[in-house]
Amino acid sequence: MKKKTLLSAFALSAFAALFAASGDNVIEEVAWMIGDEPIYKSEIEQAYLELQNDRTPISGDPYCVIPEDIAIERLFLHQADLDTVEVQESMVQMQVDAQMNFLLNNLGSREKIEQYFRKPFPEIREYYANNMRNRTRVQQVRNNLTKNLKVTPGDVRRYFDKLPKDSIPYVPLQVEVQILTLNPLIPRQEIDAVKARLRDYADRVTRGESDFATLAILYSEAPEGMRGGEIGFMGRGQLVPEYAAVAFNLNDPKKVSKIVETEYGFHIIQLIEKRGDRINTRHILLRPKVSDKDLIDATHRLDSVRADIVDNKTLTFEEAVRLVSQDKDTRMSNGVMVNSQTGTTLFEMSQLPQEVSRAVAALQPGEISQPFIMRDPKRDREIVALVRLTNRVDAHQANLADDYQTIKDMYEQARREDIINKWLSKKIADTYVRIEEGWRGCEFRHDGWLKNK
Repeated sequence: MKKKTLLSAFALSAFAALFAASGDNVIEEVAWMIGDEPIYKSEIEQAYLELQNDRTPISGDPYCVIPEDIAIERLFLHQADLDTVEVQESMVQMQVDAQMNFLLNNLGSREKIEQYFRKPFPEIREYYANNMRNRTRVQQVRNNLTKNLKVTPGDVRRYFDKLPKDSIPYVPLQVEVQILTLNPLIPRQEIDAVKARLRDYADRVTRGESDFATLAILYSEAPEGMRGGEIGFMGRGQLVPEYAAVAFNLNDPKKVSKIVETEYGFHIIQLIEKRGDRINTRHILLRPKVSDKDLIDATHRLDSVRADIVDNKTLTFEEAVRLVSQDKDTRMSNGVMVNSQTGTTLFEMSQLPQEVSRAVAALQPGEISQPFIMRDPKRDREIVALVRLTNRVDAHQANLADDYQTIKDMYEQARREDIINKWLSKKIADTYVRIEEGWRGCEFRHDGWLKNK
């Protein structure tokens, strides 16, 4: 239904503890001073608690690592003030909405969120918003510091030649794959039955006989069903177009929309609240069921397509994709699959859908699989597919000929870190820093912190 933003579930307990701890009115112990800004012991303890609950590894003594990290962030934020770095507030609020939606998904309602964090909802939102603003401003400063970085092939070659052998990355087996998919034909009577059920639910809500959220819990096939169908605040671009077109035209929270068909199935929608250019709705989703016969018929059709490509040679795989495939993500690119994690056409086997990975494992470059049934990972429905293995790159230690981009990325990252570390060294030297007794016995990553004793 929507593009999901997932956070670690362990962060929930961390933030809850953080909020609980932040409400006490006690005299704060200052651990560090950065310019005229203190770093309090309570800040360090809260950050440590968050990292523990999020199971984030800490390289070294947390009471050395964490305050140094906070101090570095303060230096970046000070530079952001000097550079008048501004944050687009609409983007901040969109990210905060995503965080609130995550909490809603896990806790079930706004009231339960407030109970969990022991804070009013507006305070929770503002906490997240401040974090978002700070992270965005820090990243913009880092980007500004390295924006003029230029890299030539000669730079990359010299960098690679100087790399110790044990620092050269090992590249696992990778493949390039084309895919052709077919959605099994669903009988009209099955679609009509689904629509009849949705009309019945809408009528029951309109007559006041049933609550929309209760019906969603009982009958919706969407992940949001268990929390009454509520999806949280979304911008128009975060929703599939058909859903957005209807949802953003709703004005009366007591009414139910007409039936909406999307790539996920059929929906009815109820407005909860509009807030600027974002909207919160709940929905009930039903998916027409695919029968075994429908799957068998689709498999036979793709078997014939495969025969025309492999045996009769009257069709190329690319032509078959354009004529037959129903995968809108790959149909216009000859079926070439793109790795969403890297933006390239290369996949490690674990990055492919399991059914595709199994089919590809038995192929040589240029060969086409037998038709197979798979679950569409985006739309959660069964489809039938053919795949063609375009290329296989065996596992190997990286080299310039085959892995230039990987090595170039390594070099650019090293150069960026070098630029930022040099800037930090100068910034630390030019800034008043005082570390209180009990916080000094550390091996810090950066020199210069202890100049003021």
